[in-house]
Amino acid sequence: MYKEKPALIILTGPTAVGKTELSIRLAKEINGEIISADSMQVYKGMDIGTAKITEEEKQGVPHHLLDCFEPDETFNVSVFQKMAQKAIEEIHARGAVPILTGGTAFYIQALLYGIDFTEENHDDSYRNSLYELGETEEGKIELYKRLKNYDPEYAQTVHYNNLKRVVRALEYRHYTGRKFSEYNELQRKRKAQYRFCYFVLNDDRAHLYDRINRRVDIMMKDGLESEVHALLEKGYTPDLVSMQGVGYKEMLAYFEGKESLADAIDTIKKNTRHFAKRQLTWFRKEEDVIWINKQDFDYDNSKILDYIYSYTKAIGIEKE
Repeated sequence: MYKEKPALIILTGPTAVGKTELSIRLAKEINGEIISADSMQVYKGMDIGTAKITEEEKQGVPHHLLDCFEPDETFNVSVFQKMAQKAIEEIHARGAVPILTGGTAFYIQALLYGIDFTEENHDDSYRNSLYELGETEEGKIELYKRLKNYDPEYAQTVHYNNLKRVVRALEYRHYTGRKFSEYNELQRKRKAQYRFCYFVLNDDRAHLYDRINRRVDIMMKDGLESEVHALLEKGYTPDLVSMQGVGYKEMLAYFEGKESLADAIDTIKKNTRHFAKRQLTWFRKEEDVIWINKQDFDYDNSKILDYIYSYTKAIGIEKE
C-alpha cells in the first residue's frame, strides 16, 4: 500500500535559511516542480515583504501556489490543502516530482496527513465575540493571555497578533473542553497520504539571525515601503489577514505614524527572528523529519543534495 502512494519531497525550515536556492537546484536535478507552502506568497502584489521568488530566480522551474489571490480574497489552510493536492496530482501526471517548500508548518502538516477541516455546526456568537475583542491591540494581548493559560504548548507556536489562529484555538477549547495542541497531536498520528521525505533545513542561530537582518535591509532597499504604500492606495485595509504578515503590519504602523521608519525596520527584524524561532519549535515536534544543519555540510549545497538523495532513494527518487 505504501508504494502505491504518490511520492512527495518536503523541503522546509525557518525563514531566510536558504530554502529557495536549494529547492531550485533540487528540482533541476530530479525533474521537480515546486509547490509553495507559504501562507503569504499566494497573494498578488505582495512580493518584496514575502521574499517571493522572482522569474529569474526560478530558472525555468515550474512553481505552484504563487500569486493566486488578491490580498482581500480568502485563503486559508483548507484552501491550500485542496490546491496543493490538485497540484501534486497534476505534477505526477506529467511524470515530474512534487517538491513542497516553504515555512508555513501547519499547512505542511495539513497536506501531509490529510487533516479534516470540516466546520462543526456551532453558533458563531462565541467566535464573533473573540474577534470583536481582538479588534484592539489590548484585546489581542488579552486573548493571547487566555491561550497561554489554557494551552501554553500551542501558544508557544503562535504569535499573539495572529488573531485567526488564537481564536481558532480558544474556540476549539470552548466547544470541546480540550487543548488545541492535543488536537494537533491527534492529527500527527494520522497516516501520511504520501510516500515522503520531510527535510528541515536549519542553521546556526547567530548565522540565521544575521541572514534575517540582512534580508530585511535588502527588502527595504528593494522598495518594501513603496510596496506597502501601493497596497494601501489600492484600498487594502490593515485588518486584512494578508496585511497582518510580518513586514506588512510593521510598515502599516509606520504609515499610521505609530513608529518611525527606523523603528519599524527594527521591529520587522525582531518579529522575523521570533517567527523563525516559532517555526523551529513546531518542526521539532514533528515526527519523521530529517534535519539538515547547514554548518555540518560546510554550507555546501552539493553536499546537502547528496545527503538528500541518500534518503529519497527509498521513495523512488534519485538524481537524474
